[in-house]
Amino acid sequence: MSEQSPAPRIGHRFRGFLPVVVDVETGGFNNQTDALLEIAAVILGVDENGLLVPRQTVFSHIEPFPGANMEKASMEVNGIKVDNPLRLAKKEADALGYIFKPIRQAVSEQGCTRAILVGHNAHFDLGFLNAAIARTGVKRSPFHPFSAFDTVSIAGAMLGQTVLAKALVAAGLPYDTREAHSAIYDAERTAELFCLLVNKMRPLYDSLVGTQPAPAEVYVDPLDPPVEG
Repeated sequence: MSEQSPAPRIGHRFRGFLPVVVDVETGGFNNQTDALLEIAAVILGVDENGLLVPRQTVFSHIEPFPGANMEKASMEVNGIKVDNPLRLAKKEADALGYIFKPIRQAVSEQGCTRAILVGHNAHFDLGFLNAAIARTGVKRSPFHPFSAFDTVSIAGAMLGQTVLAKALVAAGLPYDTREAHSAIYDAERTAELFCLLVNKMRPLYDSLVGTQPAPAEVYVDPLDPPVEG
């Protein structure tokens, strides 16, 4: 009996990075002063055909850090009731630990060296994530500290749309405005969009790089170290 081929891994596809789609809900636009209230992360992988697919969603409500600002306009948009006990919100450090654990595991299992944040206006989400990491002193984030994949740019180039809802409609994907501004919903819709667009680009990737890329490079740049444990 012949041995089964190992399951495809994503390690070779993005220079050793594991794409993880992140969406945050916040109390404003300033990541230094405004509260981080929700975070959702969709961990991506590849299926048996080598196509990019969502694999796992992790989510947490977050308690505002002491002294955090919450703008009235932002709270009206996201609809979050901070004092609702049913939120079961975690402190920032605990929420980051909860989100990072499965990401670190996936980085290892997928043959990657680090996660890279994917987002719609990605540097907004990355800025709030980095600010929370700095506040809490969480060690060794799985994410690259400044590189990101932005679906605004990709959708703008491929679909002519930069607004998430309009890009999803243009791509033939569903979008419910009643569910918008929930971290889980927006992260999962962004993940679907990113996977679709990357998979559409596969023929170009294969023609330029080849269908059997070399293993991911391991970089020694101190700003881009492999993730530990």
